[in-house]
Amino acid sequence: MKIRANGIDIEVEDSAQMDASFASKPAVLLIMGLGMQLIAWPPEMVDALEKAGYRVVRFDNRDVGLSSHFDALGKPNLLWASLKYKLGLVPAAPYSLADMAADALGVLDALKIDQAHVVGVSMGGMIAQRVALAAPARTLSLTSIMSTSGARGLPQAAPEVVRALISRPAGSGTDAVVAHSVRLFQTIGSPGYPTPETELHTRVRASVQRAFHPVGTARQMLAVVADITRAALLSRITAPTLVVHGKADPLVPLACGEDTARRIPGAQLLTIDGMGHDLPPEPVRQILAALIPHLKATA
Repeated sequence: MKIRANGIDIEVEDSAQMDASFASKPAVLLIMGLGMQLIAWPPEMVDALEKAGYRVVRFDNRDVGLSSHFDALGKPNLLWASLKYKLGLVPAAPYSLADMAADALGVLDALKIDQAHVVGVSMGGMIAQRVALAAPARTLSLTSIMSTSGARGLPQAAPEVVRALISRPAGSGTDAVVAHSVRLFQTIGSPGYPTPETELHTRVRASVQRAFHPVGTARQMLAVVADITRAALLSRITAPTLVVHGKADPLVPLACGEDTARRIPGAQLLTIDGMGHDLPPEPVRQILAALIPHLKATA
């Protein structure tokens, strides 16, 4: 369903849509990563949270999926922004991660949810950190998965990952876009738990057919690069925090998750062998084994 939040249209899926009894249950707000849509959350993860007694709210971040796009803000020059960042300068972004955190809080407002457990992956973890900083009274708990503090000096993505990220599809058709995305997900995926190629093709095709807006992803990426103050603020987070990271993550190396956990007072750190930058079934099972007790402990 489409809702109006923080002045923009945001596509939302809410457990209470399908079953009104969920409206009275504690909410878990799931925030997806760079360029990814709400359908990227594994169904088994959503189901497990619902069976544990939680109202699950997912949404498309601004500029991707079925939420508002910001094409009037122009196409960013990521190469120039990357060069400025390496020189110690802050590139100008069309919007910030703080703006995206305000979107997330706007979703809660629109659904009349006062407080929620906030769970984010990758860029979504960064946004979740911003939510916990902006609205501590509304954040029952924080879970940051395969994300980072954004501190300068942390290890960067492996060279082959950078090449995959900056490469372009061989054509503009759906088949070319799907093939390109599959190669990227295989590059950043979990070496210990590779997703079968047929399954990955099916999943990527469904995402591309639902919505494909790469310039929005580029603007999101610029918001990530420009968010240079978050690391110094993480010590202010008061929400009980769980940090989860794969030991084999080639996009956001393990040290980034470890740094996040060090900076947030009392944060627990779960590291998973063989997990890369995706959510295959076995890592999801291990995440849930830690996540659900984490949520229940902060009820």
